[in-house]
Amino acid sequence: MIHCWTTVQIGRGGRLTRRCFLCRLTAATAGAMGLVNLLMAGSERMRRTGRSCILLWMGGGPSQFESFDPKPHAETGGGTRTIATAIPGVHVAEYWPRMAQWLDRVTLVRSMVAREANHQRATYHMHTGHLPASGVTHPSLGSIVISRAAPENADLPQFVSIGGPTHGAGLFGAEYDPFVIPDATKKPANIRPAVPTARMRRRLALLRGYRAAREQSNADIAFEDHAAVQDRALKLLASPRVSAFDIEQEPEAVRERYGRSRFGLGCLLARRLVEAGVTFVEVRTTGWDTHRDNFTITPKLAALTDPAFAALLQDLRERDLWQQTLVIWIGEFGRTPRINPRGGRDHWPQAFCAVLAGGGAPEGAVIGRTSDDGSEVVDRPVSIPDLFATVCKVFGIDPDEEYRSPLGQPIKLVDDGKPIF
Repeated sequence: MIHCWTTVQIGRGGRLTRRCFLCRLTAATAGAMGLVNLLMAGSERMRRTGRSCILLWMGGGPSQFESFDPKPHAETGGGTRTIATAIPGVHVAEYWPRMAQWLDRVTLVRSMVAREANHQRATYHMHTGHLPASGVTHPSLGSIVISRAAPENADLPQFVSIGGPTHGAGLFGAEYDPFVIPDATKKPANIRPAVPTARMRRRLALLRGYRAAREQSNADIAFEDHAAVQDRALKLLASPRVSAFDIEQEPEAVRERYGRSRFGLGCLLARRLVEAGVTFVEVRTTGWDTHRDNFTITPKLAALTDPAFAALLQDLRERDLWQQTLVIWIGEFGRTPRINPRGGRDHWPQAFCAVLAGGGAPEGAVIGRTSDDGSEVVDRPVSIPDLFATVCKVFGIDPDEEYRSPLGQPIKLVDDGKPIF
């Protein structure tokens, strides 16, 4: 088992210098032991040691009126019918029958508020907790979590984005960037060594010597980032748990329960990954930007999302992953109370919804309230920093911890948020 006894804070917000890691690695592997052997020998330490988070990202901004905060009697309601839920007196839009049955086991936030109505800026804000700033690329929530809470020397990537790329590590460096799976139905390519083990060891020994020489000549950040990506790839090659990426190992009935959509199978893959010890998984879907035909498009999207969301929660409970896995359903903002001439709803950050489940989230809680027409929050507004502070609390991370910008400016992990629970 490898330990690095010296922790050095670096300018990009990481925990260890590459020099420190390589020095300890070289000392610990003196003799005939190759790098692949080292990674395999450390597998006992790589088992699950903490909590996980699954972020279900609804790209485009889902309508709160056609999801979890319907207003059927208001002119702004759009004629969407509602259905009863497992919480007496609480209703949701008719398109979410499976989640309606789960509402007494989740926390529904009806009072999310944000400041950005532009997709790019709002997505950045929701993923980093900070507004975009010139000269600074803030780390995403996933990067923050794995940099502070993921197990050391893990063989599987600890931040995985399913369904496409997401916001990365920014100032924290490539070591904390997400591992991207474009399509959950296709296993990652090239995850098995293409040469015999002995030959692989010789190649890795050469690589290790080259790195050590570069370190002695003061390697630059680009080299360190490239080395970090290589390390992650090598660990994945050596992992005995790479089969976690293969959803074909799941019974047919399970895959049907999640749904055959890319999002549904992405949720299934997310469950497999957290079960294997991955700390942060984002499952991405798009199409929620319903400026036109909102009342046609949203029901179709909900028909794919609702069963997958509910199946994920069911599996987490049945597999004893509920308490240590926080699930967050959210988009970058909500939709306008006003229905435009194209039968759509436009961007509305003033009031929208989020759902949190597992990970210690209160069960059956409905937080916040909007006005009768849904135009504004009238009780207990919840900001994006509040959401980030909640995740930090779940993972035991200090939200006031600071890192430095390239110019030396101190930046908090979370900008003055208060935990929701």
